[in-house]
Amino acid sequence: MDLGLGGKKAIVCASSKGLGRGCAIALAREGVDVVINGRDAAALDQTANDIAKVANVSVTQVLADLNQPGGRAALLEACPEPDILINNNGGPPPGDFRNWTQADWDAGLTANLFTPVELIKATVDGMAARGFGRIVNITSIAVKMPFPGLAMSSAARSGLTSFVATIAREVASKNVTINNLQPGLFATDRLIGGLEGASKAQSKSVDEVRTGMLANIPANRFGEPDEFAHACAYMCSAHSGYLTGQNVLLDGGYFPGAF
Repeated sequence: MDLGLGGKKAIVCASSKGLGRGCAIALAREGVDVVINGRDAAALDQTANDIAKVANVSVTQVLADLNQPGGRAALLEACPEPDILINNNGGPPPGDFRNWTQADWDAGLTANLFTPVELIKATVDGMAARGFGRIVNITSIAVKMPFPGLAMSSAARSGLTSFVATIAREVASKNVTINNLQPGLFATDRLIGGLEGASKAQSKSVDEVRTGMLANIPANRFGEPDEFAHACAYMCSAHSGYLTGQNVLLDGGYFPGAF
């Protein structure tokens, strides 16, 4: 399917690795000029090189921390009129809320609520004026299915979800859509790190921890970043203009409910 995105411009946050990287590559394959972002120069270079191998598009690298005003400004300077915005950021570390300080909360809410809201604010009106816009926020299954120790992630991303539910309706008539993609367990560096951490905490082998996690996933495997990226690309497409204000869960059946 031709997604109708040739010549569009996209900002893809936190796209040097993991799911963001997959989304940047998928959009580039569709002919989208991409602005990629990360805080690891080597990883950012590698992603740019990998995109160049599969797509003949413009790739702009922005080495910046988007949790800082200067980082967000640098991203918007590189692409002041994006057609597509993919909001993505690392989640706060797990822990016991009893131990979290005001500074911990400030960091978590900045990364997973304030930063995406600021980027939406900076781009959505321009999209509406031009008559096309697609904003996809990469959130988490933890919005729908909270996990022990991830209360801060659930709180911040649930706040973003409620924010989107309001704003998406305000711009839908301008062919601007805002949706959330909620990943379950995907085979990324972050997941591997989590397996290793759980292995130490539980005094089990990594394979034992992995087997225990897979037992809860009906698909009996972790998701692949490419699968997530293709879903994201469709949500950005010219064919998805009637899909807005939604939360799309990609989890291999992990969440056990019907709604």
